[in-house]
Amino acid sequence: MKSVVVLGRQPALGLAELESLYGADKVRPIGAAQQAAEIDVDPCLLAFDRLGGSLKFCKLLSVQPTTNWKQLEKYLVDVSPEFSKMMPPGKMQLGLSQIGFDISLKHQEATGLNIKKAIRSQTDRPVRLIPNKLPVLSSPQVIHNHLTGPNGWELVLIKDEHQTLLCQTVKEQDIESYTHRDRNRPKRDAKVGMLPPKLAQIIINLAAGPIPEDKLQNICDIPADEPIPRKILNQVVLDPFCGTGVLLQEAQLMGYGAYGTDLEPRMIDYSRANLQWLEKEYGMPGEYELAAADATNATWDPQPDFVAAEAYLGRPFTERPTGEILAQTAAECNLIIRKFLRNIHGQLQPGARLCIAIPAWQVRDNQFKHLPLLDSLEEIGYNRVSFEHAGNQNLLYYREDQIVARELLVLIRK
Repeated sequence: MKSVVVLGRQPALGLAELESLYGADKVRPIGAAQQAAEIDVDPCLLAFDRLGGSLKFCKLLSVQPTTNWKQLEKYLVDVSPEFSKMMPPGKMQLGLSQIGFDISLKHQEATGLNIKKAIRSQTDRPVRLIPNKLPVLSSPQVIHNHLTGPNGWELVLIKDEHQTLLCQTVKEQDIESYTHRDRNRPKRDAKVGMLPPKLAQIIINLAAGPIPEDKLQNICDIPADEPIPRKILNQVVLDPFCGTGVLLQEAQLMGYGAYGTDLEPRMIDYSRANLQWLEKEYGMPGEYELAAADATNATWDPQPDFVAAEAYLGRPFTERPTGEILAQTAAECNLIIRKFLRNIHGQLQPGARLCIAIPAWQVRDNQFKHLPLLDSLEEIGYNRVSFEHAGNQNLLYYREDQIVARELLVLIRK
């Protein structure tokens, strides 16, 4: 049985994350813009809670041999009343999302209203249609309107070449939890950068590589009204530039032991406070080690299983810098990160994986200046991982107006 996920704002990151965890042969990008993916993994074993790059986890209901919207609407009007009869009594919350179709929001809403009318006329069930602000309903809309609950139904239509995947959202990215971990932790420092928890998850997943089959957790065995227990993965992730500990927090929640170091003792104090807060908030034992250390010459003991980090990104820019200033900044970042990679090389086992977020600078719209070390990775003992479904040039996390992007560098120690 296959699963379908709707990917985030930068789909390449989500595709690389899925490929890293489950393998290229298990992942199929969907549609011209690749905004969704089909995963050949038992839905009960898909670790959706740890996927920072996927917004919706969907059940594939049917594959329709057409992309004609009128034909699809007729099909939905015909089958929706019978589906609604399987729901518990009460008001139905109906949502409609679409990916890849060239139709207006007004046209999309009209289809939703026709489905609503068919359900009401044949079942006498009250139905509320959630209005679309965009072709795909946002996570807040899905969560706040209980569209994944017993009386909720978000239909997701995904254009896939000459056919349409008809899906139902069964789980939505938990944005409230992300926001809570980001904004309510006791120690934050904008000067050292604000790593989003979602991006921290992606970095960890790219560094971790495939999840062993014996570590895949069957969520279908857990009652729907009970929280999913934390899986202990018996691996330690190292963040040698840990800052305020965002990545360490996410590693702990994902079941890894966390080992964080930073050049500034103040950052270690901040990380400790945030990890202690996480223990209390989520009721779990802390499995972490912290120490002040310079990543360019530190010795890490015990040896980590893999490395996931946001490296030094240089000074922040609110406008595009002069060529001279950018060259100086790039040289400084390049030196620090190169020294770190050389230093840790001898402390990792051959085959160990690393994912490091390094800086890239948007010098013109969607054109970037990259660190020189990308051209000499093999010389310092690393092979760069290439993904089948996402080119390395697309593994950049940034907003359109942002000068400094995070480039996700995935390496294997030779």
